Amino acid sequence: MKRQELIRLIKTKKSFLCIGLDPDLSKIPQHLLNDEDPIFSFNKQILDVTHDLVVAFKPNFAFYECYGVRGWNSLAKTIQYINKTYSGKAFTIADAKRGDIGNTSQQYARAMFDPSMSGMDFDAVTVAPYMGEDSVKPFLSHQGKWIILLALTSNKGAGDFQLLDTGDKKLFEEVLCKSSQWGSNENMMYVVGATKAEMLTKVREIIPDHFLLVPGVGAQGGSLAEVAKYGLTRECGLLVNSSRNILYASKEKDFAQKARAEALKMQKEMEVILEKAGITEQR
Repeated sequence: MKRQELIRLIKTKKSFLCIGLDPDLSKIPQHLLNDEDPIFSFNKQILDVTHDLVVAFKPNFAFYECYGVRGWNSLAKTIQYINKTYSGKAFTIADAKRGDIGNTSQQYARAMFDPSMSGMDFDAVTVAPYMGEDSVKPFLSHQGKWIILLALTSNKGAGDFQLLDTGDKKLFEEVLCKSSQWGSNENMMYVVGATKAEMLTKVREIIPDHFLLVPGVGAQGGSLAEVAKYGLTRECGLLVNSSRNILYASKEKDFAQKARAEALKMQKEMEVILEKAGITEQR
């Protein structure tokens, strides 16, 4: 999906909501465990009731890989279902946090972006920048695909490295400055956690127009209003992720309806933010 298509999707749906599809068999409604593929059944119902409110879906690979081949098959079925049923209506993110030497990264990229190899065809993949340019460039060689580089994450341990002083900059600022030369705002986004919302001002000084994937709103305590205050651009420039608050709003048979209700709350809040910023669909 191209940048302008993503922006058009945001304006059409009046939303910049991303749902993390992170199924946990210990948390999903018990009646689904009798299905042939409980993970896919869970994902499908979430997708079907939220797709009109959501711009992006982001499966976290750990929640599938932990179940081995069975989980990998559920993941493949999920992305294939999205691409078939909601083609052009949802941006898909492989939250895999890959990153290795060039040849290995080439294979990781094929796994995310080449359906003839893996059966999967995502729009974007999360990538760790620690090994530098040659570990990132192979992902950028796929036309029409995006990488989402880890920059400033929402977890407690982010300060162990990302906030270290390197002279006149923090380490995460060095990552932003250097990596922004490898791609462009047409194929590169960044992860910046909602719990670091006040630091979005510094992020925007370095990358004023890149899209940001922002986790940490909801269960992790991040504020949507604060994220928008410091991170919104003239074209939105944000994909705000929520997972647990939506997925596990209920453990009963009404889980899909309750998930939609939670997603709708966020979408309505986002609609107000977009309208105040003048980011609306042209009539």
